[in-house]
Amino acid sequence: MIPTNPQQPVDITFRQPAQPRVPAQQGVLEERWLHKIFLFTHIPATWGAERLALLLLAGGFLTWIAWLPVGSAGVAAGLYLLFAGSDWALLSWLPRSGRSFGPVGPQLLVQTMPRLAAAGLSAILAWLFDSVSGGLLLLTLLQLFGSGVYLWGMLVEPFALGLGGQTVQPAAWNGRAARPFRLLHLSDLHVERLTRREAKLLDLIDQARPDLIVFTGDFLNLSYVEDPTARDEVRRVLGQLRAPYGVFATLGSPPVDLRHVAPSLLADFDIRLLRDEVAVVNLPDGRKLSLIGMDCEHDLVSDESALQQLLAVTPADSARVLLYHSPELMPVARTLPLDLYLCGHTHGGQIRLPGYGAILTSSVTGKRYEAGRYDEQGTTLYVSRGIGLEGLSAPRMRLLCPPEIVLWELGHG
Repeated sequence: MIPTNPQQPVDITFRQPAQPRVPAQQGVLEERWLHKIFLFTHIPATWGAERLALLLLAGGFLTWIAWLPVGSAGVAAGLYLLFAGSDWALLSWLPRSGRSFGPVGPQLLVQTMPRLAAAGLSAILAWLFDSVSGGLLLLTLLQLFGSGVYLWGMLVEPFALGLGGQTVQPAAWNGRAARPFRLLHLSDLHVERLTRREAKLLDLIDQARPDLIVFTGDFLNLSYVEDPTARDEVRRVLGQLRAPYGVFATLGSPPVDLRHVAPSLLADFDIRLLRDEVAVVNLPDGRKLSLIGMDCEHDLVSDESALQQLLAVTPADSARVLLYHSPELMPVARTLPLDLYLCGHTHGGQIRLPGYGAILTSSVTGKRYEAGRYDEQGTTLYVSRGIGLEGLSAPRMRLLCPPEIVLWELGHG
């Protein structure tokens, strides 16, 4: 049996590959189109109130132009400005409420685009059906719906952190009757400042009572990677992570987990950062669990070479769990002797549509592995929806995609 609080010292050994990985190409993620869009739409981060007002006035002018052929252009523009102004007020209030942080400008720019689309669509339909009143009613309803979505997405769902449960039977443990080993998976903390989400996280961890905790990267919010207060805040969370068989972590995306910053976030804590390293946990009942932890460089040639090197030093008679930030290695991982592959990175898309799922995932695998569990060729992949929010101009909200942590039971009772 596995003791919940082992009295004897935990037997863990660490193995490094015989050869280093293929050198990674730098800036791979930064060259992808989605990251470039994040950077471009983040330009208004430094804008003051005057420029933001001009941004909304420009939106009002575009709405007025769109409605000129229909009539009541001034009313339509006024409706747009009313609802866009409410977005500005909400975004300005969020930091003061302690719910979400960061500059207003990028979010206001991103959120006003659907409002402009609604203004244009309602103008087209009003013209097609020759009904100004019907068009204005549609415009009002669409803008009200947008406000409802924004309120839910920013005030409710980001804090609806849940604890999920999954099971998997490692091939090397077949026929070994014992209490399942409880492994808790966390990913994408993305701390800006501490909120009630992080407090709930610690409560859920206490409730889960895991034997071991793993964290698959992205400690800080992308807008706060160099912020000393954010670093102190994330350390307040990490310093409270404990489990009988230890806490293990890997680094996430290079722009988020800056290689000169992220390791220091774990300094002085009982958290082992696995950087292209295998941790072999020898359980008292004779079973072995290998945690294969890798840096995520998003250079698939380099990362695949690291995985192959690590598997070469992983005990064949152990359960094998790959800890790698992104699902991008699954096309290769499913052909290898891996029982479980835990990752995050996609956040499940953060914004999901009914019947369609994630709109964007920021992964080269796109929607193929967007969120949740995938069982392929003997390997189980789980893509966590993560805990926090990305940063920069990525939506400061979640929609049909609540944050999560997942408790895995390895082996059958």
